[in-house]
Amino acid sequence: MSTMIVELYDALISAGAPDDKARAASKAIADYEGRFAKIEADLLAVKWMCGVIVAGVVSLVLKAYL
Repeated sequence: MSTMIVELYDALISAGAPDDKARAASKAIADYEGRFAKIEADLLAVKWMCGVIVAGVVSLVLKAYL
């Protein structure tokens, strides 16, 4: 079940768009918003993984020279 952005729906209705098209557009935008949230969460995981790898490399370099 997809969600709908009510503010966008109200704005489209007040601008004169038909009800079914305004509903479909606000659902489509909400779906894209969900996609961006998932991408943001995935990027956060990648940042953590890169941080762990960099910390491991730095520890190995310090171990080699100290």
